[in-house]
Amino acid sequence: MAQNIPPVPEDVAKAPADAQVTSSGLASKVLIAGTGSERPSSSSTVTVHYSGWQSSDGNMFDSSVARGEPTSFPLNRVIAGWTEGLQLMVAGETRRFWIPQDLAYGPEQPGSGRPGGQLVFDVELISFEKGPEPIQVPADAAKTESGIAYVMTQAAEGEAAAAGKNLVFHFTLLGPDGQPLQSSRGDGPQTAPMDRLPPFFSEVFAEMNAGGKAEAYIPGSMLGAQFEMVKCELELLDVKVPPPAPKVPEDVAAVPADAEKTASGLAYKVLKAGAGEKPKATSTVSVHYSGWETDGEMFDSSVVRGEPASFPLNQVIPGWTEGLQLMSPGASYRFWIPEGLAYGPKQEGSGRPGGLLVFDVELLEFS
Repeated sequence: MAQNIPPVPEDVAKAPADAQVTSSGLASKVLIAGTGSERPSSSSTVTVHYSGWQSSDGNMFDSSVARGEPTSFPLNRVIAGWTEGLQLMVAGETRRFWIPQDLAYGPEQPGSGRPGGQLVFDVELISFEKGPEPIQVPADAAKTESGIAYVMTQAAEGEAAAAGKNLVFHFTLLGPDGQPLQSSRGDGPQTAPMDRLPPFFSEVFAEMNAGGKAEAYIPGSMLGAQFEMVKCELELLDVKVPPPAPKVPEDVAAVPADAEKTASGLAYKVLKAGAGEKPKATSTVSVHYSGWETDGEMFDSSVVRGEPASFPLNQVIPGWTEGLQLMSPGASYRFWIPEGLAYGPKQEGSGRPGGLLVFDVELLEFS
């Protein structure tokens, strides 16, 4: 039977002066002290009662209390503010959290159907079960320049990985329970310029030769994973000389006056006409492409990798889904994709492109 709906906290708008604040910006206050002494870890499964409100308007968006039934979940499968916050608690404790948007679901987006901005939760930790022990770095592990620990598991005498080369490789990211979090094994080998790989890949590959294998130990924070440490199995299959990089488009900085525009704001120019039918949103396309930000910085290119890319057209950014439906096989288009149809505004340090993006795309075929 459902309980009474919890009232909106008086301090829902912002954390009070006596709240505890962690280095991440998570604020909390103990409402009812617990009786236990142990605390859950990021790999624990917790059972809780909770209610959640948006700080901006006091709107309650979810409550297990109102439903009359507690909920259980692995602590590493929820928003970062919960993963961090519940590790501060003991069984029987009730705590109020003020979770900033970057530790929750991001900024408010009207019509998205999800809460946004700072969120406030009242959480009662009823019980928890310990999860797998955190991954430990082997005592004999070497370290890269930035401090990534690694162990070579298979030596090889193939060509050495080096800056300016394309690497063909497999990777598998493993959590504390040994289960894959992400792997290339199902999709086929990855190909990427060594210079464009994140340091936790490139710095380990720099110690390897084609045919070699290694295990890297990567802090979960570097991957956005809710674990202290993630193990990454790496296999370097081949080292290749990349094709020449495409030239930066002269009109990369802004949409030119003679570009055509769709109702959504997508702008484009036909660089080479194609022939035949056009794909639909449900088609799988094979393309060559290069992408630049408006400062001329290239952030991705299948041309440089030397391999075309294939993907379902309904599983990419909206600008691609819309734009490639204008093309026929053999066509090459230049697209100016506004941030609302791409990855959103530019965010320094996010590691992803932002703002208006420019793509040169050649449609090879579709099915």
